Amino acid sequence: MHPAFSVIFLTTLIGAGQGLFMALVTGQVYSLANLLAPQDSVTFYAMGSFVAMVLLILGLVAAVFHLGKPSYFLTRAWRGLTQWRTSWLSRELIALPAFIVLVLLYGGAHYVEMTEPLFVIQGQIPVDPTLLLGVIGSVLSLVLFVSTAMIYASVRFLQEWHSPLTVVNFMLFGLVSGFTLAAAFSAWSGVQLVGFFGTWAVIFTVFAAITRGFAVYRNGRIKHRSTLRSAIGVRHTTIRQKSMGFMGGSFNTREFFHGRSDGTLGLIKWFFVATVFLVPVALLGASNILASTYLPILAFAVQYVGLLAERWYFFAEARHPQNLYYQSVA
Repeated sequence: MHPAFSVIFLTTLIGAGQGLFMALVTGQVYSLANLLAPQDSVTFYAMGSFVAMVLLILGLVAAVFHLGKPSYFLTRAWRGLTQWRTSWLSRELIALPAFIVLVLLYGGAHYVEMTEPLFVIQGQIPVDPTLLLGVIGSVLSLVLFVSTAMIYASVRFLQEWHSPLTVVNFMLFGLVSGFTLAAAFSAWSGVQLVGFFGTWAVIFTVFAAITRGFAVYRNGRIKHRSTLRSAIGVRHTTIRQKSMGFMGGSFNTREFFHGRSDGTLGLIKWFFVATVFLVPVALLGASNILASTYLPILAFAVQYVGLLAERWYFFAEARHPQNLYYQSVA
């Protein structure tokens, strides 16, 4: 498939925003359970929510640019919302704005310090309005993860995508980038939670490396249902395509094939392996040893660049059956 950079930015930006929000809520739960020192509502939770909301809005802007005519977004978006019973894209269109509103309410509640407990769980965990909003927002974040991933995992004829691993990897990569960003935000704001968020980021990174590695292994060994013989209805054992039937390119050759060599794909694959998994883990580990403020920020920057490459590879490795007709220019 041809990777669209607008969708690449959409999925990676909202994934980081979702992960950051869930990291903030996780830190709050640990603090309320007296497992971490409490943090300031305004300077940490409200500002962190603002950062998450910026990422989500930027992702929404990227989605608008994916349209053929972005000016149609406001006048035709409602048509997408009406198909929520059958369309995962429609469900994503509903879940994303709703999640942005929850993040806004969560950050706003912390900003005005609505932290008076409503009730206490088992005499230990006080539940206030911010925690309720955080839990609801986390559930909605999971719904958004599933909706976004299922847009691709539900496409049966793209066998590289049609797998539970697609959903798992979308979630894990969002958590990886979100918790790494939480560690970077903690370092930038001077909050002593770099080690906490960094440790969780490393744990999620290890799981993401395992599941993504298995997906790459699986996709490289798929036996595709469609072949050149089945595509043209000829059962001869030796068929070789000499021309794709065009004098030049077309919509089909541009939108359903990336046009890069196998060598380029291999280079991008090893690039994202290094920048998503290896380098950020090393930087986060070094930040704990050196107590550096800048290494967690650098870890997130490197990792996000790697996530862009990983998402490009995710789209490029999917082999559309229609490409059986367009393998050779001449």
